[in-house]
Order: sequence, then C-alpha cells, then structure tokens
Amino acid sequence: MKKALLLTLSLIIPQNPVLANVEDPRFEECYIQAFKEGKSNKTIEEIKADCEKTIAEKNGGKVKELTPLEKRINEERKNVYNPNVITPHKRNYVIPFSYLDEPNQAPYENTQYAGLLDNWEAKFQLSFKAPLGHSFLKEEDVLFFGFTVQSYWQAYNNDISSPFRETNYTPEIFYGFLNDFKIGEWTNKVNIIGIEHQSNGQSQPQSRSWNRIYAHFVWENDRWLIGIKPWYRLPEDEKADPNQPDGDDNPDIDKFLGNFEFTSTYKWDDQTFGIMLRNNLRSNNRGAIQLDWTFPMGSRFKGYVQYFNGYGESLIDYNESVQRLGVGVLLSDFF
Repeated sequence: MKKALLLTLSLIIPQNPVLANVEDPRFEECYIQAFKEGKSNKTIEEIKADCEKTIAEKNGGKVKELTPLEKRINEERKNVYNPNVITPHKRNYVIPFSYLDEPNQAPYENTQYAGLLDNWEAKFQLSFKAPLGHSFLKEEDVLFFGFTVQSYWQAYNNDISSPFRETNYTPEIFYGFLNDFKIGEWTNKVNIIGIEHQSNGQSQPQSRSWNRIYAHFVWENDRWLIGIKPWYRLPEDEKADPNQPDGDDNPDIDKFLGNFEFTSTYKWDDQTFGIMLRNNLRSNNRGAIQLDWTFPMGSRFKGYVQYFNGYGESLIDYNESVQRLGVGVLLSDFF
C-alpha cells in the first residue's frame, strides 16, 4: 500500500521537486498519512510544508538530514514486523573466490581430507534477525532473535569432492535500544546486550563451540561509526577425555580471541570502508584484523573485498593464525 501511494504520487507529478524527500522514511510516512487522512483539499506543496513543520518540531526546529545509520534504523522500523520481509542482522555476502595462504590442516589429519585442503575456497555469510517483543523499558527498545551462518567451502577442490570445510552457526538473543548521549561530535546511538551460542556442528575431534554474554556500544559521527563489543565467556565443565561429547571443546579460546572486538565503518559516497580489531591483551599479543571495502555493482548488489589476518576467523581455526583475501558480492550492507 505504501509503495502504491508513493508510486501514484510520483506518476502525478514526476518532475516536482517536492519528491526529493520521498526516499527519506520520515517524509514517506508523513506523505502516506496525509493521503490516508484524505487531505484532498491541499496541494502537494502544502502537504510537504506540513510534513516539514511536523518533522522539524520533532528535531529541534529544523529538518536535519538523516545519517546513514539513522536511515538504516528507520528502514528497519518500517519492515521489521512485516512477515514477508527478512531483516538483515550482520552483513550478508557471497565470496566465491578467496585465497588462504596456509590452510589449517591439523584438525583434519585423521580424516579423508588430511593434507589435501586447497588454498582457494569460497566463503559466504547469511544473517538475519526477527523481533520477539518491544517497548519493555523504553519506547523504542526491541528484543531480537538473531541467526548467522558462516561457511567455508572447498568449492574448487575436486580431489576431495569439494566439501564444506567448516560451517559456524550462531543463534543469539539480544536486547537493543537507541540512545542520544553525546561526547563532542560523537553520539552513542545504539546499545545492545545479548547472549549467543556459536558452534560448528561437528562431532569429535572437530567439534568447537562456546557461549558468551556480550554488550555492543555503537557510536556515530555523521558517516563514521565505531563499535565496541566486550564479552564474557560462560564457563563449561572440563573434559576428562578430549573425545568425550560433553564438556569444553576449546577451553583456551579466550587466549586467542580475547574478550572484546573493536569495529569502525566509514561511508564515503556509495562506498564503505571498515576495520575489525581483536586482541587478547596478553604478552603473547594474539588477535586479528579484518579490512572490508564495499562498492556499487549494479542497482541491487555491491562488490565486496575482504582481508583477514589473525586468529579466530572460524571456530576450527580459533587457535591457528590464517591470512585470507577474498572478492565477492555483498547482498546487504550495514547501510
């Protein structure tokens, strides 16, 4: 219905400068409401003026252009309760070509893949979230269920029938709310508290899994975002035998992944540049860095270049430093 009304509006006066704000979710909702209320006695210009006044009153007296993060938040608000729309959580991408400098052969030494892993493989990530409820403590807070799948596929390795080398599954429940706390030019825009389980779904001896409670604080300065994500690993019982199914599969994982993650993303025109940093803050200085670059590629998708170096790219490689460069297609970006 919304799209039909906007299409009707654009067909009536396709060259009218009034339509410049139709892509802004705040104006879109206001225009639609005006049509629903049947304000046929007003011109398009008068409806636009009314909307500008209404939006300005909610924003300190003037209509400020939305930042990229604010646009994403507004888009999610419109669609998150639509059962026909899947809301992205983390990035969704397909990287058909990636080069791994030294594949970690150790976990497979007693399998049919021993010593046969290829440097070239495909990687993809699918991630979505769905609301479980809202307005618990604040008007705009939401409780979400999220699910992320990340796979590493030996797609070009015909010698071992091109298997999926590793797949990580991450279900989580998290509570998020908006904020407007400022320090200088930076605004603490989004805060999240969650609990997640991550597993590779394997049996012993390849089984890897852990549970953690985390917080995520997102700060914004126009087109620049930074995120700080500390976590606490929930303890598990020690194993009497490494091959028993119960107990901790990887008791030393925090020695390699540490207890926090720092991310930063900058949007420049239609491109985004990102960095992720982890460190265990110990004398042996183990951690990881990931660099991301996305750029326009057609009207629907984006190109994606990803570079990773360090520990913990996947659960099977949590204690092995790897280096990967990949090129692919981004299905959904942060903004």
